[in-house]
Order: sequence, then C-alpha cells, then structure tokens
Amino acid sequence: MISLGETIVTLAEAAALLPRRRAGKKVHTSCVYRWTTSGCRGVILESLQVGNTRCTSREALERFFAALAVPRIAVPQQPPEGANSRLDRIAAAEAELRRPSR
Repeated sequence: MISLGETIVTLAEAAALLPRRRAGKKVHTSCVYRWTTSGCRGVILESLQVGNTRCTSREALERFFAALAVPRIAVPQQPPEGANSRLDRIAAAEAELRRPSR
C-alpha cells in the first residue's frame, strides 16, 4: 500500500524513470497503466487516484520489480505421455476384449 510519505509520481513520470527497452525504446505510459490494472505475471503495481490522475510511487515501483524478480517455484510436471505407454495401454485393452467373457 502506498503511503503519503512515499515519493508519488504520475504514471507518465514513472515510465520516464524506467530504463529504455530494446532498440532504445522507452516504456510506454500505457504499459505502466496496464501494470496497475492487470499486473504482470500475477504481480500488480500499487497505484492511487489523485483527482483524475492515476499515480504510483518510486517505492511501489521498487516493490513491483522486486516481486517480479523472485524466482517462481517450478511445479514438477509429469513428462508427456510417450508413444510406448500409449501403445501398451492399447494392447492391454485389445487383449482384454479378446478374453472370453464370464
């Protein structure tokens, strides 16, 4: 939560504070706005409305990027089903169908 003791900046000023991206392009103000509404990778940039202007703070930007820098915990996934295991299940099902019923 942004406190009044923090350095409040408009989203345009926040975009100007950020380093340039590929090919020397600046981060667009709409990108910073999107971070305040939708977030990035589940992290939302803290903001507040001052009159008709949405603002954030330098400290909120630091917290936002620190949260993005935390490595996400990888959930172990099962390997994709291989062709052999699928063929084994098909063969077992066919063998069961060939068995005489009781």
